Amino acid sequence: MQGGFPIDLILFAMVAAFLVLRLRGVLGKRTGYERPPQQPQGVQGPAARAEGVAEEIMPAQRSNTRRVVPDVRSPTGAALARIVSADPQFDPNTFLDGAEGAFGMIVNAFAQGDRETLRALLSDDTYAGFEGAITAREQAGERQRTEIRSMHEMVIEGAELRGTVADVTVRFISDQVNMTTGRDGEIVAGSDAITEVIDIWTFQRDIATDDPAWRLVATRSG
Repeated sequence: MQGGFPIDLILFAMVAAFLVLRLRGVLGKRTGYERPPQQPQGVQGPAARAEGVAEEIMPAQRSNTRRVVPDVRSPTGAALARIVSADPQFDPNTFLDGAEGAFGMIVNAFAQGDRETLRALLSDDTYAGFEGAITAREQAGERQRTEIRSMHEMVIEGAELRGTVADVTVRFISDQVNMTTGRDGEIVAGSDAITEVIDIWTFQRDIATDDPAWRLVATRSG
């Protein structure tokens, strides 16, 4: 496939990380809003490899998710316009379409310890942090269960073009189940309650290169 953001996002950086509760200060944050446990809906299986996820991130997710692209008159909107001017194939709305699929893929890969998928999607520094957390979890004999039940909102809240390097920052607000169990199967962190989680991820790409990949370079809680 050529052009278009979905490919970029996929190979790229579907960035980011997900929260294990012990990492939530880095990858996400509970907002204090929890719902009672519910039956799983559409629990994701093993993370798809980067080359096979185009179909995963394209489908109609838009109806249930609020997407916000800043007005061009705002500082962030003006920065997005500069990125579009430098790279006409970049479209903020299409970017957000792909970002939702990317978010789910990264979260799923982190929970399952899928290093191969994460390595293809994250920057070197970001991957090192994720891999270290996965290793610590494995050494402790723990398992992570993560389910994204719904995505409420995605907002482009930051953008920057420095020379040929473009950054786009997205705020994700989702309902998730996050639970870590120990060797004996007992819960050591989290619960099966649905919790609203806010993640803010920054994706980066050098638009002057032939590499179409956007990669996650920074994460923080909302």
